[in-house]
Amino acid sequence: MGRRQEMADVKRLLSASRLVTLTGVGGVGKTRLAYRVAGELWRVFPDGVWLVELAELENPELLTHTVSEVLGIEDRSGRPAMGVLTEHLRDMNALIVLDNCEHLRPACAALAETLLRSAPSVRILATSRQLLGVTGEQALTVPVLPLPAAANSAEAAAQCDAVQLFADRAQAVLHDFTVTEENHDVVERICRRLDGIPLAIELAAVRLRALSVQQLLDRLDDRFRLLEFRTSTAQPRHRTLWALIDWSYARCTPQERSLWARASVFVGGLDLEGAEAVCSGDGIAPEDVLDLVTGLVDKSVFVTEENQLGIRYRLLESLREYGRERLAESGEAEEVHRRHCDYYRRMCSDTLVRPGASQLTMLARAKLERGNLRSAMDYCFSGPERAANGLHMAADLRNHWLSGYLGEGRQRLAQGLALHHAPDDARGRALVIDSWLAVVDGQPDMADRMLDEALEIGERLGHGVILADVALQRGLVALDRGDAATAITLCRNAAEQQRASGDIMGRIRAHLWLTGALTLGGELESAVSAAEEGIVLCEANGKGLYRAHLLTMLGITLWRRGETVRAGELVMESLAVHRVLGNPRGIGLNLAALAWIAAAEGRYERAARLLGTFGTFSQEPRSRRAVGAQVAGYRHLRRYQEQCVADLRLVLGDADFEKLVRHGTLLDVDRALAYALEETAEEDVAPAESVNGERSPLTRRETEVARLVGRGLTNKEIAAELVISQRTAEGHVEHILGKLGYGSRSQIAVWISRSTARS
Repeated sequence: MGRRQEMADVKRLLSASRLVTLTGVGGVGKTRLAYRVAGELWRVFPDGVWLVELAELENPELLTHTVSEVLGIEDRSGRPAMGVLTEHLRDMNALIVLDNCEHLRPACAALAETLLRSAPSVRILATSRQLLGVTGEQALTVPVLPLPAAANSAEAAAQCDAVQLFADRAQAVLHDFTVTEENHDVVERICRRLDGIPLAIELAAVRLRALSVQQLLDRLDDRFRLLEFRTSTAQPRHRTLWALIDWSYARCTPQERSLWARASVFVGGLDLEGAEAVCSGDGIAPEDVLDLVTGLVDKSVFVTEENQLGIRYRLLESLREYGRERLAESGEAEEVHRRHCDYYRRMCSDTLVRPGASQLTMLARAKLERGNLRSAMDYCFSGPERAANGLHMAADLRNHWLSGYLGEGRQRLAQGLALHHAPDDARGRALVIDSWLAVVDGQPDMADRMLDEALEIGERLGHGVILADVALQRGLVALDRGDAATAITLCRNAAEQQRASGDIMGRIRAHLWLTGALTLGGELESAVSAAEEGIVLCEANGKGLYRAHLLTMLGITLWRRGETVRAGELVMESLAVHRVLGNPRGIGLNLAALAWIAAAEGRYERAARLLGTFGTFSQEPRSRRAVGAQVAGYRHLRRYQEQCVADLRLVLGDADFEKLVRHGTLLDVDRALAYALEETAEEDVAPAESVNGERSPLTRRETEVARLVGRGLTNKEIAAELVISQRTAEGHVEHILGKLGYGSRSQIAVWISRSTARS
């Protein structure tokens, strides 16, 4: 609300400096200002505006991995993460927003210095309560909202940003609340008493559920006077916000206060099950947790967030910081952190062994719980005495690491292996999993060394599961090197060992890699049988992710056998799963396979565009993406990609091929996936001709829709005009608004009118 001058100032500073840091007291709105500026600048940066949220990141060693994940980098070169990141950004013209840097300030400063030195067209917008201290850094202290002067009328008071914010938040709890002639003076005094701090105003407005505005003001005055002496060493604005939170704390019951403090150990939120496991005990019965959580939601201490798995609860960062101080004062901190770690250790184990659990559900939950998983592993790896538990966690999360967090997974396993040297189950399992990730990371030689040690441990312990896993990983290494005969033999032997050890997941992986080896070796009938047997195992045991991978491999086998229609159906079914998971490896392979299938069917333009959309998920910045990029983690399939590119160049000619690929690359992720799944027609992705002498950001179909909007047609009328569904028309209008950065149809009409006048 408001902030027009601040937005202009930030844009001006960014035009002159490559690093701008927004500073100010907690709750003043640094994050909102940064995100709003970023939202308005996306067209200025052709390689994107990237938002990196750091509030949930506690380990500075994961900062580079976190930035890389946001940028979609899944490196497989084995190089240091910082080197991969700088290489990726070197030629990019992009804006990176680093939000909430204060608790990682040295690491953020080092990252900023490195990126500014290595990537001359990258700019950084940071938010922090303290400057980063980097040479060339420009600072903007975000002020509080303008405070109202004594206004003569409600209309005059309503012009003040602070009063507008209070009224807006008050209407969220009292739908008929308005600033009137009778109450505007009290509302103004509340905003002044809260120093114009947005978060403080929002927290206070929530109290109108139970108080009148006059009662709210009276209690603010009483509370602040009570706290004034105790907090006299703090900055006035910090005292204001802290006092308001302290006031909220005082309104809670003793049990609610305990739960608030204990919940502060969670990073990025918690669900009811987590609250019951970690926050109960010592005065709180598990059966009472639901009522206590409900009470904290009613008091606006917890914010509720709904996702595909249900309801989660989150503490605003200032409230979480307050809770952590209260937890430290209570003397319970170590015990609560231990319970938090134990809970997430069990959750990691459940991703593999919970009877009947859906693998896709568990993976989705792991993604939601990333902040908590990181915190639990930090606790485990804080000393060698708990490192074995951390290694088990990292090994159990193998599928999570492979769904987009490969670099972090390898870093965690290396961290644990450096701490825990005992030749036991924890180290043996970790070595096997790390060898797997090393193959995906393009380092089969490193995998060989780890498997040698894992074999020694397995033989010493007589550990059948470790020995079977070592045999299977040897098969994967052979497959990665393109040695089909060796891979077939090893994977078949491993499948029998996995059957004997009773490891269902091991058997499924054996069928997956055996399918790939048999296809590579030309034994297509056997490959189909291996894939189908693996799919049956997945369906019987709730392993949806591996079912999706097996569908892809079966689709590739059928494509090699000439059954392109069925192959396309299977790969699309797999892609739909990977889209839900946001799994870049799975998505990338599916897009590449769909391009190969389209080329085999003679749909050459679609194949070329699909190769372009595959580039959207490659590891290169848009300015230098290679169509022949490696298929992540499946190097034995690279020959198919290279052959498809060569065939399309021959059929289409180099110029048309490059043009079509470029069209596919320019699609955003949602449009690229919709096109791959044939939810979008060819005309909906073909780019429009230039508008105003510049390349239009709209596709041809979007330009058609924009012109109809300019004529004043409704979505229903547009749908009838273009013979499409009303829902499709609505989707086009939303995309147009987003691409042009507009908020209303009238702005689209003006844009079309000006474009037509100048053309």
